[in-house]
Amino acid sequence: MASGEKGTRRLTILGSTGSIGTNTLDVVERLGGRDRFQIAALTGNGNIPLLAEQARRVGAELAVTADEHRYGELKDALAGSGIEVAAGRSGLTEAAERDAGWLMAAIVGNAGLAPTLAAARRGADIALANKECLVSAGSLFIEAVSKGGGRLLPVDSEHNAIFQVLENDQRHAVERVVLTASGGPFRTKTLDEMRHVTADIARAHPNWSMGLKISIDSASMFNKALEMIEARHLFRLRPDQIEVIVHPQSVVHSMVGYSDGSVLAQLGCPDMRTAIGYALSYPKRCELPIERLDFAKLARLDFEAPDETRFPALRLARRAMEAGGIQGAVLNGAKETALEAFIKGRIGFLAMAEIVEKVMDLLSDLPAAVTMDDVFAADKKARQTAAGLI
Repeated sequence: MASGEKGTRRLTILGSTGSIGTNTLDVVERLGGRDRFQIAALTGNGNIPLLAEQARRVGAELAVTADEHRYGELKDALAGSGIEVAAGRSGLTEAAERDAGWLMAAIVGNAGLAPTLAAARRGADIALANKECLVSAGSLFIEAVSKGGGRLLPVDSEHNAIFQVLENDQRHAVERVVLTASGGPFRTKTLDEMRHVTADIARAHPNWSMGLKISIDSASMFNKALEMIEARHLFRLRPDQIEVIVHPQSVVHSMVGYSDGSVLAQLGCPDMRTAIGYALSYPKRCELPIERLDFAKLARLDFEAPDETRFPALRLARRAMEAGGIQGAVLNGAKETALEAFIKGRIGFLAMAEIVEKVMDLLSDLPAAVTMDDVFAADKKARQTAAGLI
């Protein structure tokens, strides 16, 4: 692990101004801050005041805005601090390639692919929160991590839960993994009720505090669909080994079932800092001020099968996994375009899955990805096709 002048661990946080990024900095500061960690680089997008404040607070060496037009604004905000400033795609790559043994990959969307891949290739340990790396470029990304020699540490709560209870010396005995889903705000709604919901209604998650897009993805269960595809690559599973169960309390984060009938589960209060802290301190555990489970107050845990008629995203994920090749990128690209249209009020909530399925039908014969350019091309084609349908 790379270290700084005082023997501190060097870290980079891609996407430091988002919910994952801000919680990562919270964990870093609670675990010793500058006494234990040197922040090599922070990156953000449009929230320049927050990015500058974070960089000054933690003493980052480099601050990067993904928006190349905001370079001057960030440079002015950090004037006199001694902190280097960069912008745009090249700036993100510079941040990822900077000497740091551990990198949080929390940039949302395809913008996070290239810098995360660059960090993987140089051998950094990747705390992975970006979904596109595995959904769109799964085999290529896993190969890059393997060749680079770093570790892949899942930060998503469900995948982190599996990571915690999947016994490496018992992988041969794994029968299934079970991803839990809260069911979101529409768990008990009818199709007719869901047909008329707005983005403001869909963003109101009952258990987690998240950004707009991921909250709506949770409401449609597209978030869970992407997690199914990610799990396949992360844990080298067959599609038929991946199950989803609705668990409204969000206390059991995921489970692993073994050939002797045992099921190991990871439980905890819904707080993303648990997964972040585990990824940062792995293979040890750290001390964090997370609310402790009170089983007496909890009283009950509910589970129910997901309704794929109301939430067809799960069925589409299985279809993408079984088809293999580039279909994960097709599903994700179409989903992103449909999601943007829903947020802008151009289509209804249920139309998102309908559009994604139509795009998958139309692009079912795309060849498998050999390079990252193939991934980007498939994503672009999916987005264009979805836009045409909208």
